[in-house]
Amino acid sequence: MQIDKAEFRCSSERISQVPKDDLRDIAFIGRSNVGKSSLINMLTGRKALAKVSGTPGKTRLINHFLINSSWYLVDLPGYGYARVSKSTRGEFAKIITDYVLDCPKLHFLFVLIDSRLEPQKIDLRFIDMLGMHGIPFGIIFTKLDKLSATAAKRNIEHFCTVLSQQWEELPPMFRSSSADGRGRDEILKYIESCLKG
Repeated sequence: MQIDKAEFRCSSERISQVPKDDLRDIAFIGRSNVGKSSLINMLTGRKALAKVSGTPGKTRLINHFLINSSWYLVDLPGYGYARVSKSTRGEFAKIITDYVLDCPKLHFLFVLIDSRLEPQKIDLRFIDMLGMHGIPFGIIFTKLDKLSATAAKRNIEHFCTVLSQQWEELPPMFRSSSADGRGRDEILKYIESCLKG
């Protein structure tokens, strides 16, 4: 897939505000500071389409970006960032769960996982929720440039082993680095096949 046009469309505080057209959403979510905005910019080839911040938890709204005038790439708030108040965390949880579980526009969801870390309980709980509700999703392991190929392989295999304890069949998985563009072609090719389906 070639992305020729990518433009910010809108930010929404709740799913009643998302665009009311028939275009499908391909959404991205993950723990705060997993590299979501950087990945979106890398995929679209636009350096500043999604705002990149060194401060975790900056994305607090559902952000729709119109791609090639034919589908939306959606940047969802990060989950699980501890330095916001519990009431704010509750808002994040509600905006996320409302969109993921109830938004009819959602066509496919990518869950981003930091390849440097041990499997995080919050990621596993979120993935379990997707499974319980039958939400179609894939996993993108981010920040592969930050560790050796051996360490990346070991960490990803460990994550798959943990996931296999709950799942008979693992979701599609991709490896990426926003720094060197790794995974871009594979992810865009998968999105293209999703949109045809």
